[in-house]
Amino acid sequence: MTTTNIDLSASFKAYDVRGIVGETITTEIVQAIGAAFVDVLELAGQTVLVGGDMRPSSPEFCAAFAKGATARGADVKLLNLISTDELYFACGSLKAAGAMFTASHNPAEYNGIKMAKAGAIPVSSETGLTEIRGLSEKYLAGGIPTIGSTGSISEHDVLRDYAEYLRNLVDLTGSRPLKVVVDAGNGMAGLTTPAVLGGRLLPALPFEIVPLYFELDGTFPNHPANPLEPANLRDLQAAVVAHGADIGLAFDGDADRCFVIDEKGDPVSPSAITALVARREIARAKAGSAVHAPETTPVIIHNLITSRAVPELVTADGGHPVRTRVGHSFIKAQMASEGAVFGGEHSAHYYFRDFFNADTGMLAAMHVLAALGEQDGPLSELGREYEPYVSSGEVNSKVTDVPAAVARVRSAYGRDGVTIDELDGLTFTADNGDWWFNLRASNTEPYLRLNAEALDAATMESVRDDVIALVRQP
Repeated sequence: MTTTNIDLSASFKAYDVRGIVGETITTEIVQAIGAAFVDVLELAGQTVLVGGDMRPSSPEFCAAFAKGATARGADVKLLNLISTDELYFACGSLKAAGAMFTASHNPAEYNGIKMAKAGAIPVSSETGLTEIRGLSEKYLAGGIPTIGSTGSISEHDVLRDYAEYLRNLVDLTGSRPLKVVVDAGNGMAGLTTPAVLGGRLLPALPFEIVPLYFELDGTFPNHPANPLEPANLRDLQAAVVAHGADIGLAFDGDADRCFVIDEKGDPVSPSAITALVARREIARAKAGSAVHAPETTPVIIHNLITSRAVPELVTADGGHPVRTRVGHSFIKAQMASEGAVFGGEHSAHYYFRDFFNADTGMLAAMHVLAALGEQDGPLSELGREYEPYVSSGEVNSKVTDVPAAVARVRSAYGRDGVTIDELDGLTFTADNGDWWFNLRASNTEPYLRLNAEALDAATMESVRDDVIALVRQP
């Protein structure tokens, strides 16, 4: 198909570019985007970092992006096979803008681009992505203009530096021996895990790593690299029990998210991980470091879907919790504006001030390993401390009239004894503290997303089922 018939709005999303290879994302489109990236961000004469994941189309897309970028005067460093958080590390440590070719957890036929400015500042529709799309369309229609001096292309490997940087943030050398099953899902964690947690590039840690699907294969022959779906955790859960492991870790395709399984094979919720890591980061911030002076009340960011245990534990530990909307652009903006030390989301994205305010699943995993390795009890006992409430998980309902469904819920729950806020969708909270739930409309599909939490299972199930019945009412 010809690119002149392609509407780039189909692949340009709010935070990245994502489309079907050969249809809504092609080498010609990518080359135009590379040129527009340099022009919009005024990067001529500067270094641009380009890398990609293990999808079959990533190498050719990296080359096409580099061709477009150098045509407009940027010098490109090809990072080749990397995880998304490796790109963020490179953009932060090398102080250069960059592009990562990945479609994260999407199926094999997809690919996309995550872009960042120097310092790992994300490029979104509000910070340049819309302008990049417009200029890309112009270049596709009329060609990419050349300049007198095109840029150069070289290669640069960041894996060792990335691994050393993370090891310096969390000291795991004193951990008790742990058996750790890691499901890479044939994604980039198959490359980063041996480098960071194993002994491939650095001295070995006291861990026995049991690898699951470490072969880099963008066709995902074993299961989709999307651990948010419970079905994709089953192999890991079974392996943890079969091997008598202490913990299981599951990464998504580009390895920027990490999910945790305890020794019984049960998932540890991202909210519990957020609270656990927050506790450790508050302690670090209060102690101070060579980079940061000691802080009396470190700030922790959490989105409004995380368990209320998160702000309660943060406050109890002397931190200051800040609640924000769902979405990494909001979290990263709040991280920067608040000077927060850490941020967590219910979707298993974890953000660190010491990692350029960017998200990294590997660093979160290292904190969990450190917490587990510092004490003798199993992860199931450690995790219970951070999960005092019962949550529904996200329940999606496809409805034909979203406003009407929301109105029914507001009418039923807009009563005395219930507080409603509209930070992101509608959040209803019982004044007696027994329960809360959030109802949000999807930005792209006719879905309503429900998350509920209560003091006990019976209350949670009652609220959840009542709201679902209202939402799905014919």
